[in-house]
Amino acid sequence: MRHYYKQRFFLLVCFVAGMMTLSSCEKFIDVVPDNVPTIDNAFSIRTEAEKYLFTCYAYLPDEGQYGGNPAFGAGDETWQDLSFHTISTDPLQIAMGLQTAGSPLMESWATMYAGIRDCNIFLENIDKVVDLEPYMKTRWIGEVIFLKAYYHWHLLKMYGPIHIVDKNLPTDVSAEAAKISRVPVDSAVNYITTLLDSAAKLLPPTIQARTTELGRITAPIALAVKARVLVTAASPLYNGNADYTGFKNSDGTLLFNTTYDKQKWVKATAACKAAIEACHAAGIQLYKFDDNITNLTDYMKIEMSIRNSVCEKWNEELIWGSSNSPSDHYMQRLACPRLDPSRIGNQDPMGQLAPTLKIAEQFYTKNGVPIEEDKDYDYANRYALRTVSAAESEKMQVGYETALLHFDREPRFYADIAFDGAKWFMQNGTWNIQARWGQVQAQKNVYGYSVTGYFTKKTVSWKFVIQDGQSSSTETYPFPLFRLADLYMLYAEALNEAEGPSNPDVYKYVNLVRERAGLKSVQDSWSQYSKNPSKYTTQDGMRAIIQQERLIELSCEASRFWDLRRWKRAIEEQNKLVLGWDVSQSSPAGYYRTRPLWSQTFQVKDYLWPIRSSNILVNPKLVQNPGW
Repeated sequence: MRHYYKQRFFLLVCFVAGMMTLSSCEKFIDVVPDNVPTIDNAFSIRTEAEKYLFTCYAYLPDEGQYGGNPAFGAGDETWQDLSFHTISTDPLQIAMGLQTAGSPLMESWATMYAGIRDCNIFLENIDKVVDLEPYMKTRWIGEVIFLKAYYHWHLLKMYGPIHIVDKNLPTDVSAEAAKISRVPVDSAVNYITTLLDSAAKLLPPTIQARTTELGRITAPIALAVKARVLVTAASPLYNGNADYTGFKNSDGTLLFNTTYDKQKWVKATAACKAAIEACHAAGIQLYKFDDNITNLTDYMKIEMSIRNSVCEKWNEELIWGSSNSPSDHYMQRLACPRLDPSRIGNQDPMGQLAPTLKIAEQFYTKNGVPIEEDKDYDYANRYALRTVSAAESEKMQVGYETALLHFDREPRFYADIAFDGAKWFMQNGTWNIQARWGQVQAQKNVYGYSVTGYFTKKTVSWKFVIQDGQSSSTETYPFPLFRLADLYMLYAEALNEAEGPSNPDVYKYVNLVRERAGLKSVQDSWSQYSKNPSKYTTQDGMRAIIQQERLIELSCEASRFWDLRRWKRAIEEQNKLVLGWDVSQSSPAGYYRTRPLWSQTFQVKDYLWPIRSSNILVNPKLVQNPGW
């Protein structure tokens, strides 16, 4: 069944791309249905209509894949090299500032509107199916309304103001009538959230047929996505952003409301709370590792709870996992280095999805506060060398010399990333990471190594096994499009913006996530260990805490890229040097020197994707995003 809609998706995308190229002078977006007899046949009986339902699903973006989701490589969280020919270079080119309006990279304009077109076709024709049970029809309609909303949301997230295509245009529409304008951001948000509300009322709270239907849409998914949409709409990029003053359609319609509106945070707070309640009612809860490994230490159980909240298939924390875009063999081998010294020649694991030095530094100390704030942490000498003692044996190799930066950090640091001197626990054993020149995990070829000296441990299943020959065996898992910790953070953020930290729930939901990570509460950690002990008592201070907490908890999960944009912090963070260690050195003193990999340049225009220039020429009602 999945093979069918994947194959149909490929054919549809090829068809749409061809039509957009060959007939772009006649119509701007592909929302005019064609091949009407085929459509009639598709809705003649239930089995054919179900195929069309899965066609609607097939447009879901590949958010669990490096080349399908810009958030994996187009920001500042990980870095690779353009010479690594085993991967798409599009994300890295965006990160390097090489995006153009003439040929945008990783664009989704045509594909998403093709998906919206098929969703509209489904909704307009589903009543024709004579053998479809009412309960099934209700559910299918809810799923497709959600998908229609999600495709609009994906476009909004990338492009800002978009076209709203509530219904397909008739087959005899004139070329001029097909040229439609973008709508203001607030109008698009209202439209999308209205669809999500409608979908939630029709969808089941849980998936009952778990062996065949996991990944299909439920009411908690619809409500969680609504919460994300409204939090994004309330965030600085879209709420009171003076950078878009004067951004308007050709008819003078302003596309951004540049006046800050606190009520947007109030609406977002209510949506987050409703989503949390729906998730709890459906049995969704923070994941805790529970395995019959009797010799696992308390610390290692915490680390495995962190790692497996992402990697364990369909675990209890997952609100929405993408079966359409799983974190498969390829993504995991991008992240996992060659762990086994006896198979050092195996080229399958590459370890080249490399976190940058700033990501290593963003994690807290063991006391649960930022490294620059911890009064007990030697921040000034964090790049100095230190030898691992027996007290650190769970996390690092005793007697090994590594950077002071790697000592006395919180469990999420050791769970999410690996470094020279670290240990990597797997189902088939515990492996040592030694990445200096000439060592096991160091560069062996022109590709397939970490350019920063760090490895993305978090997204590698602990069941990943390197076999003899040139292949690896691993358990794939649905990439977490939404998990409960994410929703908790969104709620705390929205509530802090709407009411400030006087509301105890601001702390409650952050502390639930911290507790799972083995940390004390925000109040205790800052009061006892921070150089700024009262930081958490103010709205500004708590905003900074929540943002860093979110960046840590969701690190390496394709979240930072979008969060920095909606907070309007990308222009700050992505105008810094991309740093790593000097991985070509064999001595500790040589290796642990910071090495600049790139000087990023991020401009205001980069907050929104460019619309392809040829589309602007075709449709005079379409205005380009500012700066492009």
